[in-house]
Order: sequence, then structure tokens, then C-alpha cells
Amino acid sequence: MPGIGLISREGSLVADSARAEAAQWLSAHGRPTVMLSRDSPLADLDLVIAFGGDGTLLGAAHAVAVAGLDAPVLGINLGRLGFLTEVSRAEMIDALEAVCDGRTRTETRLMLNGRVVRDGRDVAERLALNDIVVTRGALSRMIEVDVSVDGLPVTHIKADGVIVATATGSTAYNLSAGGPIVLPSVDAMVLTPIAPHALSHRPVVLPAAASVVLKPVIEAQSDLVATFDGQFGVALQPGDAIVVTRAERVVKLLRVTGRSHFDMLREKLRWG
Repeated sequence: MPGIGLISREGSLVADSARAEAAQWLSAHGRPTVMLSRDSPLADLDLVIAFGGDGTLLGAAHAVAVAGLDAPVLGINLGRLGFLTEVSRAEMIDALEAVCDGRTRTETRLMLNGRVVRDGRDVAERLALNDIVVTRGALSRMIEVDVSVDGLPVTHIKADGVIVATATGSTAYNLSAGGPIVLPSVDAMVLTPIAPHALSHRPVVLPAAASVVLKPVIEAQSDLVATFDGQFGVALQPGDAIVVTRAERVVKLLRVTGRSHFDMLREKLRWG
């Protein structure tokens, strides 16, 4: 029988304790478990449960996608906001019971594939569930980025940075930067400038099949960086281009409560 992979936020005693309790409960109910770390190879799993915040779930989702697994990911929220990790610590045992009883549903989420192209070759490639961001590093000066979509020039942005987000990531950095909330069922990505110099530069919702190319104007001494889900960064050099497309892989999020996306907006973002 395939096992259930359990991964907790690194260095968190609270997350480790919750994971240990879940492992004991699942074992007592005949469900084998596998303790995972950030670097654990994934194979033959029918579910991955992440204990922590949204960052832990993003890392687990990336690992599942890279491994080519079809296993869904369930998040137990032990952080603060926890928009992706909908199950609270108090709801954990009820969630595990729902898993064992088959009272679950899955949501398929789009992922982005980002490539950093330098001198005609890929120097980095990474998947992202939330967003791919080009921004300044330590210095808070404005940057300039040429943007094209499907080979057509779109605009030259002067801003603190540029975000390309999925519908899943629309409630993350994109939302803080003034971008729109996009329902996860919408097959789209969002291009959002961060604090643009021109107020006419507004977020744009694009088809998920679009190919977005970001070409930063980089000086010889620069600290520009491309980040993927806030977990992996690539220092950029003059002439680099960041190519963002729809990934071949998707991520399945397991849902065990009756909360709708609007319920989550009201609960997590205090709507209404």
C-alpha cells in the first residue's frame, strides 16, 4: 500500500509535534506513513501532508511536482495566515478521519515554469505554484523591466519589481502589490508591477497559455534577483531574460472541509 508522506516546517517543534501525533494516529488506523525532510526523494506516495505554514506547503508541492507524483497535498496550518493550509491544528484529527474515510475532494492548481536565459542558454529553471518575481535585492531602488507576451512587446515598466502570479498566488504577494484576486478555477496568470512609477501601469490578467518574457535593464553592478515562490532565488546579470510559461505539471490540493474559496477570503482576509 502506498504511504502517506509527512513533512514539517524545519526547526519548528510545534510542527514536529503535530506531525508525530498525526503519524501515530494514522498508524493506529492502518495507514503507513513516511517521514519526509525537505530533501527527501519522493516515491510511491498517495498523499503528502505538510505541517507548517503556506511556505511549507509550497515546498511540498514543488517536491511532488518535480518527482512527477500524482499525490495530492494537504496542509495543516501551524503558521499565521495559512491561506493554502486551510486545516487548523484543532481540526487535524477530523481531517485525518476524512482522509481515511474518503470524505475529501481535490483541486487542481496551475503551476508556472520559469527559466532564466543567459547568452542563449538556460542557467536556471524552477517551478512555482504561487509566483515568479523579479525585484531588487538589498537596495530599494526602482528597476526597469521590458515585458513581452507571446512575442509581442507589451510595456517598459519602472517599478520596485514585477510579479507573475498564478490564480493560487493571486492572494499572496500579488494581492499585497495591489493585484486582483483570481479564483483558482480560472485558468489564468497575473502580471503585476510592484509600486510602479507610472500610475497607468496596472495589473493585467493573461491566459494561462501565454508566454511572458521579462527583460530587466541591468547595470554592470546590480543586485537584481528572480525568486520562485519566495523559496529559491537566482541573481541576475546584464542581458538575462526570465521566461515564464505554464508548467506541464500541476499540483493537486486535498480539501477536507466544506470551506469555499469565498469562505477562505472572509476567514483569512477578513472580508465583510
